[in-house]
Amino acid sequence: MATILIHGGAGTIPESDRAAYQAGLRGARDAGFALLADGADALSAALVAVSLMEDNAEAFNAGTGGSPNRDGVVECDAAAVSGWDGSAGAVGAVTRAKNPVLLADRVRRESPHVMLVGAGADMFVADPIDNTLLLTPRTQAAYEAWRQEKGEPTNSATVGAVVCDREGRLAAATSTGGMLGKWPGRVGDAPLVGAGTYADRFVAVSCTGKGEAFIRAVTAKGLAERYRAGDDLQELIAKALAEVLHFNGSGGLICVTSEGRIGFGFNSRNMAYAWKTDSGGERPEAAEVGLEPGVYTL
Repeated sequence: MATILIHGGAGTIPESDRAAYQAGLRGARDAGFALLADGADALSAALVAVSLMEDNAEAFNAGTGGSPNRDGVVECDAAAVSGWDGSAGAVGAVTRAKNPVLLADRVRRESPHVMLVGAGADMFVADPIDNTLLLTPRTQAAYEAWRQEKGEPTNSATVGAVVCDREGRLAAATSTGGMLGKWPGRVGDAPLVGAGTYADRFVAVSCTGKGEAFIRAVTAKGLAERYRAGDDLQELIAKALAEVLHFNGSGGLICVTSEGRIGFGFNSRNMAYAWKTDSGGERPEAAEVGLEPGVYTL
């Protein structure tokens, strides 16, 4: 049963941005699902969905539109994980990639390593771009406002996808522009396999929110272990979010199982999400900004 579930980040999403979020979610979801319908594998669909959100300058914080660090530089993190064979690739604090998630997948496919960061990651970019091209008027204005206030780094929205293809293969991909005003070199949970992104033969997970809390809770791997132990999907998502909250974090996560069942939850004010499945169920598709924190399964 082909299933794709994506997120566009968790936090407080202003009413003025929600139309752009809805349009971006639908476009990314439908493009990923179209590949699944044509028989593509799960990771290919996840990469297409996430890369489209990276290219969306109107809504999301990943790739183009990523959040500048305290020096005004956009540093991006991303990961791509195949649950079927266990292969994974990740990049951290990369500054010259238009699509960090595709660079992460290149690390997975072409390097002997799982993760490259900083200058090493930038050297692996096939077509490097100037970092200023990742800035948009929206993110530049946010940076100038943050610099005037001289506040703490603020959370920004991540994007991610979890997919089950028609062969039951699973994959997860996550990408983020990080925190606005973060220290240079800071890496969040998104590229850390087992913290913000994970997939095996049973479940795939992508997280979004305060990265430090998800790292400390090892959220994605913890959820997967509980699922393999037989825990109820709704209960284990609630447990994962409770652990994040224990580390003073807020955010959300999405997951899909090898049977094509989906689950998601968030303890932030909002989370943007969308799904589509060929199961013919009562709600075969959705694309929305969640207004009520909670845990949901389908």
